[in-house]
Amino acid sequence: MAEIHPFYQTHRHAMEAAMRERINLAEPMLRERAHLSDMDKVRQEVTDEFEIVLTQMPYVGGAASRMSDFFMRLTGFMAISRVLRRHGAPVPVIGEIERETCKAQLLTIPEAERLAAGRQFMSRENQALMREQAAGSVTQAHQAEFPEDFVEPGPQDSFEFGVDYKACGFCKLAARRGDAEVLPNICGLDFVAYAARGIRLERTQTLAGGASHCNFRFSRLRPDAAT
Repeated sequence: MAEIHPFYQTHRHAMEAAMRERINLAEPMLRERAHLSDMDKVRQEVTDEFEIVLTQMPYVGGAASRMSDFFMRLTGFMAISRVLRRHGAPVPVIGEIERETCKAQLLTIPEAERLAAGRQFMSRENQALMREQAAGSVTQAHQAEFPEDFVEPGPQDSFEFGVDYKACGFCKLAARRGDAEVLPNICGLDFVAYAARGIRLERTQTLAGGASHCNFRFSRLRPDAAT
């Protein structure tokens, strides 16, 4: 089997723990909606598939790249998606299970901690950092990875800032490994993840859906809408 990149190997324990927690949270839905009864077998299948996905994950810059966090958070969902597809679960059902599981897992984090992370993301400091990263992403050295454009709101816009992703490592991984069918489900987890942190995400197109870029637009949610 191919080797796991040292960066992912360093974070492997935490990634595996998160995946096990997701399976436990998803168990009632897996029984009811995917009609799976032998959960010990399912857990082993997901664990085995997770091992495979880990070897397939491209290195995208480690701690210096925000994309590394996306890869590490979503790898377990890719493994679960593959196993459920092999068991004949419809793609929409897989999406429902993963979104509800993702939300349940995020809500185990104290609300104050989640909202603090959201405030940091929406802060002027982080926006400045993302603007800087966007400028750097158009350089030839970075272009092969994940070009992204920082988007300032216009007079008629309701969002606070936006990012256009013109390339995505997960899209590339899915295309190479035959996961394009389930990729939109993975993309859909973004809405759940940002909402849990008190952030409204608006996105009308994605690379996974065949568009030229993913148009992320961010604004603050009302406090009561973050849970």
